[in-house]
Order: sequence, then C-alpha cells, then structure tokens
Amino acid sequence: MTTAAGPRGGDRGLLPDLAGRRELVGGWAAITLIHYFVVEAIAMAAWRGDPPYDRREHVISDLGAAHCGPFNGYDVCSPLNWLMNASFVLQGVAMVMGAVLVSSAVLSVAAEPGQRGIRPSMASRSAEAFPWIAAGAVRALILVAGIGQAMVGLVPEDTELALHLTGAGMYFIAGPIALVVLGLVWRGHTQMSWMVLLFGVVSLGTTIYVLAVQLRVEEAGAIERTMAYPIILGLSLVGLIVAHRVTRERKAVRTLGQRPSVQ
Repeated sequence: MTTAAGPRGGDRGLLPDLAGRRELVGGWAAITLIHYFVVEAIAMAAWRGDPPYDRREHVISDLGAAHCGPFNGYDVCSPLNWLMNASFVLQGVAMVMGAVLVSSAVLSVAAEPGQRGIRPSMASRSAEAFPWIAAGAVRALILVAGIGQAMVGLVPEDTELALHLTGAGMYFIAGPIALVVLGLVWRGHTQMSWMVLLFGVVSLGTTIYVLAVQLRVEEAGAIERTMAYPIILGLSLVGLIVAHRVTRERKAVRTLGQRPSVQ
C-alpha cells in the first residue's frame, strides 16, 4: 500500500510508504517501551533487600538481580526479578522491531505526508543525502541498543556482570546517539524534534560524564535513571509520532478509496 499521493514511475522508492502496515507496527512497538515505568514501580514495591530500595542509590539492575544476598555493597533481594528482566527483554524486542519495521524513508522525513525521501545515490549534494543516511544510522543504532537492553534482562547483574555491563553499555551509548541524530534530522519537519533532541542530549551527556569518571559516581541510581529514562521517553515519542501519522495516512487512503469515481 502506498501513500494517498502514491509514488509513480521514477518516483517509486523515493516516497516513504506512510500507509504501510509494517510502519504502523514498528511505531506501536516503540510506544510500548513506556510500560517500563509501571513494571519498575511494581518491582520496587516488592523489594525485600536491605536497605529499602531508593531510586537515588540503587541502580535499576538491582531490581532484576537473580538471587537474594550481598551484591554491590548491600543486600539485594527482588522477588519480582523475573518481571523486571522480562521488561528489559521486551524493551529490547520492541526496539529491534521498531528499527527493522520503520524504514529509513519514513524516519528521514519525520513521517510527514507528502515529504520526499532522497536516497544518497540520487542526491546532488551531500546535504540532501544526509537525512537518508542519518536515518539509516538511527535504525542501526536502535537495533544495537535493543540487543543490548535484551542482554541486560537475559543476563542479570549477579550472574555474569561483564556481559550484563556490555549489554548496558550498548544501550546507554547507542540509544541516546540515535535520538540526537534523529532530532537533528527531524528539525523543520516536526515541532517534536526539539524534544527528541533534548532527550538524546540529556542521556548522552550523562553517559559521557559517567564514562569520564570511570563509573565512580555518587547516587548511582539517580545518575543511571538520568541516562535511561530519556531513552525510553524519547523512543516512545518517536514511535508515537510515526504511529499517529501512519494511522492518519491510512485513514486518508481508505477514505480516498471509498469515494465514487468521477466520470
């Protein structure tokens, strides 16, 4: 299915398919990331460790610790660790689905109906090629971040810490970079671009700070959440924008198809 205008002849492949079902599913997949906040609150309420769970002091991964006992300088005990880890994995799967299903053509134009997606080989100037190339990079970055987030859930911190940290690193580095790049690409296409960019800058800036001090930070939980929350909110916003505009375009296509032809 194509957009209401529909690509024709030499334009075929240049215009994003804003009425495509895969784009709609990809957008909604990204929106589902928001479930994390509900799961986190439930897992925190079930915490049995010592001291009581504190968002400022305890890192998020403590909620997914597989065993009760000493870890990271205090006693962790999260009876609903399976729920928290399932959330990590589902977030990762949703990000992978979004990266695979939402095309570079759609991301390069912020899902704006009527906008043209230019392929690098067809662009006369590098500036024209940038949105398409950048959108492809965003998809790759979200894919890497999604795989990393799934690793965080599949390998709890108290089972194989090195692999767990590798997955977290993939998520915290690739995720915010994707938002920063996409925010820049979407400037001039949607008023939400500044929010996407802001979420990316906040998360990326905090990540750079943490790496600069070699992970030695006070109130680790607060710092980690400053890294993680903007990624979740930013990608959910991206999914909302894509899903909303694809839904609107699909309705327009159906309406156009129902109108009687003029003889």
